[in-house]
Amino acid sequence: MLSADPIESLRRRTSEKWTTYPADVLPLFVAEMDYPLAPPIIAAVTERITASDTGYVGSPGPLAPAFAGFAARRWGWEVDEAGLRTATDVSVGIVETLRQAIRPGDRVVITPPVYPPFFDLVPEAGGVVEKVPLVDGGDGWALDLDGIERALAAGARAVLLCNPHNPLGLVHPREHLERLAELAAEHDATIVSDEIHGALVHTDARFIPFLSVSDAARRHGVTITSASKAWNVAGLKCALMVGASDRTVALFERMPEEVGYRASILGLHANAAAFGEGDAWLDDALAAIEHNRRLLATLLEEHLPGVRYRQPRASYLAWLDFRQAEGWGADPSVRALERGRVALNPGPTFGEQGRGHARLNLACSPEVLTEAIERLAR
Repeated sequence: MLSADPIESLRRRTSEKWTTYPADVLPLFVAEMDYPLAPPIIAAVTERITASDTGYVGSPGPLAPAFAGFAARRWGWEVDEAGLRTATDVSVGIVETLRQAIRPGDRVVITPPVYPPFFDLVPEAGGVVEKVPLVDGGDGWALDLDGIERALAAGARAVLLCNPHNPLGLVHPREHLERLAELAAEHDATIVSDEIHGALVHTDARFIPFLSVSDAARRHGVTITSASKAWNVAGLKCALMVGASDRTVALFERMPEEVGYRASILGLHANAAAFGEGDAWLDDALAAIEHNRRLLATLLEEHLPGVRYRQPRASYLAWLDFRQAEGWGADPSVRALERGRVALNPGPTFGEQGRGHARLNLACSPEVLTEAIERLAR
């Protein structure tokens, strides 16, 4: 199990997480882990710098076989390397794919509560957001497949899928993904599946890549992914766009060639090292994350029993429901920061369904997590 870096070392980082707030604030908001970087990534980036290899990215190069090998090993997904292209990051990959898949003014379905940039990426690509919220039957969240069907029947041209779903840690079951693919085929729509958290699915769940579920998914789906979340290399800037049919690869071929060049060559080699040699580090990180997800449940029960929390089955982000806890209001992150000096992500930025909620990053030390909850309980 990985141990987080000491807080004194973390405060020397220059990333958003550690420079946005004063030193008296515990930053548990943005999706950055507190663990030390994986040794294969350090070695790969150091080797490229030592070789003065800091030019433009020419092709996916070593990243293609590394990702294909990882997908086969971890998920049983056979990836055709010919369908892989690079992008600067997952958000850029989403925007560039949507630009080719839709026309200006077309509607694109998103499923709140969801990663806040989704609300901006769709209009950046020329589309109009159509919200089809997840449904909550009391025992868990799920895609509203009937609602998505209605939206597609009414003219929506694409669905931006979060798989696994941020901020809930929801791992979509195969049957839901199969039905989503069927709907895309029935309405000749495109599914853009953001799978950046796929490598972070916990040991008590199974990640299902969207393109692996059916021929319909492969014909109508594009996956956008990266090692950036699972191995903490977001700042190195590289993502993969994955197509598995002539139809979807044609979307990539229509993109300006600069889309691929804008990835970082250091990010490309970091991603290749992560997917190719990073399994052991990833398993240790997941053990630490799963320990903290259980610890959080215990801490909330002891200190904040009015806060509801379903343990995530993917990633390191906890979705906290403060609606039955007195005095937290529509945006609990405000009180968390002002009174507890703990920085959380505001729930309302994830959509209307996020009112009364906040997102907490639990990829930290158990000691920091414990102190954070004790502060919130003051």
